[in-house]
Amino acid sequence: MNEYISRLSRLDSCAVSDALDKLDLKGSVTGLERFSTDRRITGQVLTVKLDRAEGRDTSLTGTRHLCTAAIEAASPGDIIVVEQRTGLDAASWGGNLSIGAQVRGVAGVIVEGPARDIDDSRKLDFTVFARSHTARTARGRIVEVATNEPITVGDVTVSPGDYVIADASAVVFVAQGEIARVLETAEGIMQREEALAQAIRSGTPISQVMAGNYENMLKKA
Repeated sequence: MNEYISRLSRLDSCAVSDALDKLDLKGSVTGLERFSTDRRITGQVLTVKLDRAEGRDTSLTGTRHLCTAAIEAASPGDIIVVEQRTGLDAASWGGNLSIGAQVRGVAGVIVEGPARDIDDSRKLDFTVFARSHTARTARGRIVEVATNEPITVGDVTVSPGDYVIADASAVVFVAQGEIARVLETAEGIMQREEALAQAIRSGTPISQVMAGNYENMLKKA
């Protein structure tokens, strides 16, 4: 396993988000719900961009099914991130894609848009995060326009090879070029959080614990 992914997997989204705040970096995205499994996922990103089919020449977009190129390009542990910001109620991910991704060893998928076949993904124990869910097919509604090019999730630009951690709190992306210092900062924050928790458990008044160290934890150096 990539050393950075191994270290990221020992953190949580809140520590990484706090590290981004401390370093004046963007990356946290809220409102993406985990619809299947209870696992935290961490890994490097492959990206897919979808758009409306209407008005597009399908001879230019091709007949390849959505997201299959990303699945076939994935290495074990990768995470596929899909942008479908058209506003159309049309699924950007489904059950057969979950099967294909799982066979390939993909750790999970994150969809800025709707996903479907949620029950199937739950049965497979394959992790799906998405903005919403639907039963409506992509057929005739949306097409893939790019694979492994920069996309937008929430208000964050996500590039192929970036890192991501996703859990019950949020989805947090870290640019590939920033991962080393973000991890170092997040690890320090988590250690301090654990010390605060231990102080509370040992009987130190919570007002005392939270008033000083916690409030100052993210101050810039």
